[in-house]
Parts: sequence; structure tokens; C-alpha cells
Amino acid sequence: MEMIVNFLTSPAVIALAWIVIKIFAVIVPLLIAVAYLTLAERRVIGLMQLRKGPNIVGPFGLFQPFADALKLLSKETILPSGASKTVFVIAPMLTFVLSLVAWAVIPFGEGMVIADVNIGILYLFAISSLGVYGVIMAGWASNSKYPFLGAMRSAAQMISYEVSLGLVIITVIMAAGALNLTDIVMAQKEMWFCIPLFPMFVIFFISTLAETNRAPFDLPEGESELVAGYFVEYSSMSFALFFLGEYANMILMSGMTATLFLGGWLPPFDWPVLYLIPGVVWFILKIALVLFMFIWIRATTPRYRYDQLMRLGWKVFLPFTLIFVVLTGGILLGFGLLPQ
Repeated sequence: MEMIVNFLTSPAVIALAWIVIKIFAVIVPLLIAVAYLTLAERRVIGLMQLRKGPNIVGPFGLFQPFADALKLLSKETILPSGASKTVFVIAPMLTFVLSLVAWAVIPFGEGMVIADVNIGILYLFAISSLGVYGVIMAGWASNSKYPFLGAMRSAAQMISYEVSLGLVIITVIMAAGALNLTDIVMAQKEMWFCIPLFPMFVIFFISTLAETNRAPFDLPEGESELVAGYFVEYSSMSFALFFLGEYANMILMSGMTATLFLGGWLPPFDWPVLYLIPGVVWFILKIALVLFMFIWIRATTPRYRYDQLMRLGWKVFLPFTLIFVVLTGGILLGFGLLPQ
């Protein structure tokens, strides 16, 4: 008994337990946020299009996400006879898990981060790059034409806009002089990066729309020509995992936007009264603002043609971001602002 007590009270076990607690403290609110983001999107789009949106299940429709989850859980999971069943099942899990693990390095407040690693921004970029694999696996494993076309579209789209995202992130790294996300946030204490790097902020936000397959770049899910894209053959909880993964990625990209360009947990002005509000509240408010922009754009913009999408990524964003990286480096070098 004493040996068990000594084991449970050892520093390694206590450290592991503390990490697990921090992980659950992030994942549980995130899953609740994903559920209510679906409701918020339907309500906001409804109001923008002069209709009600979900308002029956519970007061103001607040129980609608739980009703949707219950419906999906009660459905039968159908595995197509010609599908590669193992890959078919793993694909939605991979998409959902990748949307969660990226939160390990995002700081919610000063000292409020699961893993405060010095290359956090590279970790984020690596995880966001892996997201395409879940989509390709789903399209290929379905053994159907429409999902495969949707997967190929999505792969080309995500890879195209990751180039611009990478160059934007390089600009932020140069301006902050750090790869650690906490240091990047603290570098914005005097001025958020969205002001001096405004063109890159706009390109980053538009690229996140393309990365998450959101309107007006929802070509992989084009209902008019691809039925529903790469998850045509999915049903029940496997479909729900793709659905949850998409909305979790939206929140993740909003968190990245808030961290890299909107000062993270810092208030908008350096006034003592604003510091009375906890940093995590400021961070959540900024994420909510960016998510509202996601929803607003979906409600008001028509879908791009595929050639327009590719032209924007390769002929507009890529050369512009390259020029801006060189320009930013030149200005920082000229004024002696590059870190030693």
C-alpha cells in the first residue's frame, strides 16, 4: 500500500496528472464551443437572411446542438461495400484529433498554455498542414467518384493557401523576433501586429477561409457539382466527426489569428482599467469576433469558381506575400529592429 501511495505522490505522476487536467480544461470547453458555434452560425445567418433559425428546441433554441448530436448518434453507420474500411473509419478521426492537438501550444493567458515550447508556431503550422491527409484518406477510401474529386480539390486548395500562410507567419516571426507564441503575444503589447502588418492580416484571414474549406472557398463541398464532396459516403458519427473537425478548425484558426495579429490575451489599449478583465476573456472575445467574420462571409458571399480560387492563391497572394516578406525584412534591417 505504501508503495502505491509513494508512486501516486511521485513528482512524475503529479506532473502527468496536472498535464491531463490542463488538457481536459481546454478540450471540454472547446467541444462545448464547437456545439454552440453550429447554433450561432445558423442563428446569425438566419437573422442576416431575415429568417428565424433554430428556435424551438429549448429556450432560444439552446438545446438544438444536443438534439443534433443525439440524432447523429442514433443513426446507423454505413460502410460502403467497395470502401477501404480501415482508412474510411480512420479519416474522420484523424481530422477531428488534429483540430484538437494544435491547441497544446496556444496561450489563453499569461502562463495559461499546455506546452509553452519555443517553436510553438512551427508546431501549429505542421499540424495545420497535416489536416489535408484526413480529407485525402476520406475521398480515396470511399471508392466513389464524387468524394475523390472533392478530396483532390481540397488537397490542391489547402496546399496552395498553406504557401501564403507560411509566408505570412514568417513576417510575424520577423516582427516579433521569436517562435514562441507567448513571446509573439508580448511583442504586441505596444501595438497589435494587425496594424503594421495589415495587408498580411487580411491575406492570413482569407487563407484561413480557404484552409478550413469555408465559403466562399467551399469548393471541396460544392453541393451543386459534387453533392457534398469528400464526405458524401459518411453517415452517423463518422459524418459528425468531420462536422466537428471543421468547426473546431474554425475556432483554431480564429485562435491563431487572435494570437498572431490581435494581441492574444492583451487588451486593445494599455489602460490599467482594461487589465481588470482577465486575459482569457479578451482572448475569447477576439476569437468570437473572428468567428463572426467567418459566419458573416458565409452568409453574404457567393462561391468562387475553382480557377478563380487557384488564381487568387498563386497569382495574387503568393507574389504579394513574397514581396511583403522582403519589404518587412528590409525595413527591420534598415531601422535596426531585427533581433540580435
